[in-house]
Order: sequence, then structure tokens, then C-alpha cells
Amino acid sequence: MAIAEETVLAALRQVRDPELYVNIVDLGLVYEVQVSEAGGKSDIHVKMTMTTPACPVGPQLVQEVKDVLESLGEPVGRVEVELVMSPPWTPDR
Repeated sequence: MAIAEETVLAALRQVRDPELYVNIVDLGLVYEVQVSEAGGKSDIHVKMTMTTPACPVGPQLVQEVKDVLESLGEPVGRVEVELVMSPPWTPDR
């Protein structure tokens, strides 16, 4: 059985933007989460953005997302993070 999207989002709330001190889900940086079952494991695809295209902590945030999702344990298969800049992030998100 695939990991629930709510479980993924709860895990992603552990990742905080180091400049704004808000988690990336509540900040609106996570645009989409897809979980698919493959070989008895849950592959996770996260589509997210940054507050600015030249965000200096972008690579750090991407790695933290991967780390926190992989720490969910054995049911997790492949974790992919896709950075998108459209639509651009705004404080309204």
C-alpha cells in the first residue's frame, strides 16, 4: 500500500526555510505531491518552487526534502524533487 499524501506533507512540514523560519508546506513552496506504488514501495515525486529563482538555499532545501522523505523508512522507494518556477511563488501562496 502506498504512503498517504498526508503522511508526505506532514514529513515535509519538518523542512523549514532557513531565512523565513516557516515550513515549506505552509509557506506554499510545495505545489504538488505524487505517490505511486512500484515494486511494493512508494515512489514520491514532489513539485516545488523557491521564493526566488536565485534562492541561495535552494540546493539545501531540495536535499532536506529528500532526506526527510527517505527517513520515512522502508516503504519509500525513489524520491524525486522537481523544481519549478511557474507559477512564481508570491507571499499570497
